[in-house]
Amino acid sequence: MARHFGVIRFPGSNCDDDALHIVNTVLADRGATGEILWHKEHSVGQVDGLIVPGGFSYGDYLRAGAIAAHAPIMESVKAFAKAGGPIIGICNGFQILCEAGLLEGALTRNESLRFICKDIYCRIEGRPTPFSKDIPAGRHIRMPIAHAEGCYRHPDVERLEGESQIIFRYCDADGNVTSDANPNGSINNIAGICNASGNVVGLMPHPERACEDVLGKGGSAGLGLFESALDSLANSGAAR
Repeated sequence: MARHFGVIRFPGSNCDDDALHIVNTVLADRGATGEILWHKEHSVGQVDGLIVPGGFSYGDYLRAGAIAAHAPIMESVKAFAKAGGPIIGICNGFQILCEAGLLEGALTRNESLRFICKDIYCRIEGRPTPFSKDIPAGRHIRMPIAHAEGCYRHPDVERLEGESQIIFRYCDADGNVTSDANPNGSINNIAGICNASGNVVGLMPHPERACEDVLGKGGSAGLGLFESALDSLANSGAAR
C-alpha cells in the first residue's frame, strides 16, 4: 500500500527537495510518495506522515524556527500530531517543532558560537518511535550536521531521560558517548528527542543527506529512519 508524505516548505527551507527526493525516488520501490506543502496552506491534506525539513526558515530571524512555528499550516500540523500521525523535524524542522510546542526544550547557539558542518555519529536510544523502530537500540550511525543553533537545552532533562524521550545521542565512531563526541554542547549529548506519545521526532543531524551509497562509505545510514516510518505505517494499517 502506498504511503504519502508531506514535506513542508517555508521561505528559507533548503532541505525540502532532498527530503522529497528520498520518498519519491529512493523509496519509490516501496510505494512511498511525497508532495511539497506550502507554509501558507491551512491543511496538510491527505498524508500519512509529515517531514519538517532543514534550512533557515524566514532567515532564522528572532530565533531559529520561531516565525515558522506560527505559519498557517502549523495548526494542521498540530492536529495531525494530536491524532497520532508520524512527524519528523530535521535540523531547522526540529527547531520549529520545539518553538511550536510539539517537542519540549529549545535549540540554542552552539557552544563554540560557530556554524558546524561535518559528519558525526549518533547512538540510537530510548523506546522505538515510528522513525527509529527498525534500528536496534545501541546501534550508532553516521550522519551529517549543518547548524549554528543545535545546542539542546531542557530545564528537566532527567525527566526526559526517565520517560525515554531521548532518541538520538551524539557518540564517537565506536559508539561511546563522550564530551569530545558532542559537537555543539547539547545537554547529555542529546541529538534528538520525541514527544511523550512517541509519534513526533526531532533531531539535528540530517538523515535525508545520508540515504544513498553514492555519498560514500556508510552514506545510506540515515535511510533506516525513513524505512522505519514506512514499516510503522504498514503495521498500523491506518492510511489517511
